[in-house]
Amino acid sequence: MKKFFMFLAVAGLMTFTANIASAQDEAAAPAATEQVAAAEPVTDLFAGSGEEVPLHQALKTKFIEGGAGFMSLILICLILGLALAIERILYLSFSKTNTTKLLDKVEEAFKKGGVEEAKKVCRETRGPVASIFYQGLLRADQGVDVVEKTIVSYGSVQMSLMEKGLGWISLFIAIAPSLGFLGTVIGMIQAFDAIQAAGDISPNVVAGGMKVALITTVGGLIVALILQVFYNYILSKIDTLTIDMEDASIRFVDTMVKYNK
Repeated sequence: MKKFFMFLAVAGLMTFTANIASAQDEAAAPAATEQVAAAEPVTDLFAGSGEEVPLHQALKTKFIEGGAGFMSLILICLILGLALAIERILYLSFSKTNTTKLLDKVEEAFKKGGVEEAKKVCRETRGPVASIFYQGLLRADQGVDVVEKTIVSYGSVQMSLMEKGLGWISLFIAIAPSLGFLGTVIGMIQAFDAIQAAGDISPNVVAGGMKVALITTVGGLIVALILQVFYNYILSKIDTLTIDMEDASIRFVDTMVKYNK
């Protein structure tokens, strides 16, 4: 599933890149038009000279104005981060199990067919809780203490599987604003180079570099904020599943003790 989402991410990036060329002419609007737009109210940010510009078109224009190089890297961080986040959310959603119902089925299986019947119930149930129960049942003949240690060890394995990919999302959260700040520094360097070349410090000379600096910074911060929301949501789902796993494991061991007696 992760490969599928990565393929969608790359395809989306290629599609967006193919559409960037169509916004090149609009990004190179005359200076007089920019001055008219600057004089308009802030609420009309994405509007031109009296005509409303679609949001996606305005975003592509700003993307180009911020510098295709750095903005492309920031966009890649967003696409890959979202792909990983969506994959994790789907994985964790499918891992959710009604532990109370599963424990009732396992206990009923113990009464009817013993350990083998309980194994069958766990095999037919998806999710990490059922997998932990199954690993414990495989060692049911070695005593409750061994079963309990197995559950603890395999629970750690399931925790690692649930947290898989979070490191990459965290990396993209850190890289995106860093790229934005790097674009800011480069934009400032361009502004000072323009001042040096012109021998003047008028606003028209430094406007281009400052604009690049601000757009890249905003882009990086927006990407980091979006991915941070998904990251925290994933952590909350992992915490919920972990609590369910721990509670269900305790109740499962109690059931094993009752069964052995």
